[in-house]
Amino acid sequence: MEKTRAIKDKRYEDKHREQRKAKSMIWGTSVPKEKAEEINDFLRKYGFTKVQLIEEGYKALIDKAAENDLSLAVIIDGYDDFFGFEPEMSAKDKKN
Repeated sequence: MEKTRAIKDKRYEDKHREQRKAKSMIWGTSVPKEKAEEINDFLRKYGFTKVQLIEEGYKALIDKAAENDLSLAVIIDGYDDFFGFEPEMSAKDKKN
């Protein structure tokens, strides 16, 4: 007896639901239709995915936030190494 695709899909989903939920998140958010169509057209035209849009947008927002939050900039850009090195250079320069 052959099972339909819908039945197979439901069985698979029932079996793997917890696994999927543990590794992914779905945001139930809304965007005005006109803006959503504009974004979809852009993504289609340039071959980007919605996941890429979210990831790149997130990176851009982190950079923007880091402009006003030095502790975030230190974490993101690793400036703590730079600032740790700079006083050492000043001490060497004083000896010369």
